[in-house]
Amino acid sequence: MGLTLAGTLDNLLMWRPSCACPGGQAFFRVGWMVAAILLLVVTINAQDSSTGRAETENAYVVEGTSDTIAYGLGRSLKINGTVKNGAGAIALGGDVIVQGVVEGDVAAIGGSVIQLEGARIGGDVIVVGGTYRYLDKVPLRSPASTTIMYAGYEAELRNIMRDPGSMLTPRWSPAFIGLRLLALLFWFIASLALTAAMPGTISRGIARLQLTSLRVALIGFVGAVVIGIGVPFSVHHLPSAISVAIGLMALLLILVAGLFGRVIIYAATGRWLQRRYFRVGRSSESVALLLGTSFWIVLSSLPYVWPLAVAVVLVTSLGLALTARYRVGWERGPAA
Repeated sequence: MGLTLAGTLDNLLMWRPSCACPGGQAFFRVGWMVAAILLLVVTINAQDSSTGRAETENAYVVEGTSDTIAYGLGRSLKINGTVKNGAGAIALGGDVIVQGVVEGDVAAIGGSVIQLEGARIGGDVIVVGGTYRYLDKVPLRSPASTTIMYAGYEAELRNIMRDPGSMLTPRWSPAFIGLRLLALLFWFIASLALTAAMPGTISRGIARLQLTSLRVALIGFVGAVVIGIGVPFSVHHLPSAISVAIGLMALLLILVAGLFGRVIIYAATGRWLQRRYFRVGRSSESVALLLGTSFWIVLSSLPYVWPLAVAVVLVTSLGLALTARYRVGWERGPAA
């Protein structure tokens, strides 16, 4: 396995494109180096996961009869007795194992709900991150109860529930570095494609951001507040057809802003870095996009800084989308 992987990496790094354009070989060589690093990271991560050990947990056990909500914070919860009077059971960062009776709802975030043989659940089952499993052919449930389940990212949600501070301090693991490199490569290619396809739109957005950055950010913040309040309000108080239309328009606006706004921000940041700190490749749009993309990807990977960086990019992107129809000098009043 090691020899095969080493040979593959050597072949990738030694490959030369048949391109006569200046800098073409260097560009392709850098691209193949990034691909080789990603391949190595994925291989190492797969080997680590295949040799991983199962986690042993000390579950909180409920015996006898309880009239209050049973909960487990940062660990699993096991119901051996009875939870009565409509009270439920919830585990944050662990599993809910029902061996007895729960008359109310059962929920697990960052874990699974496991209903053992002969156990009974009277309310709904809500699972975020894990799965709902039962040992009986037909689980003992109330006919009016429902099951809500979102399976995925169980390990990540479990770690966040057990250590909320880990959200602000990402771990610099090989998998994390590989994902960051993949994000850098993706957004750099997307920025190159959009800049080549719509150079006028990107240029006008850069000029608007450089001249009216504070006002663009303020409009984006107001738009984010309106969307955050207006969409839930429309879902609860307006007819379904209108609320669906509003939700789709808001989603489309966020997607367009997230794509075009990011590219404009990356390009503007790269041009600023070129003017201030880099003399090589000042007239190269590709170098500017690479600098800007690298700057924001690194900034969004730093502990305690990434939430602010992500918020700035999202709000500014939304502001750029909402002011896309204005001219560059829209903030100036008429000449006297």
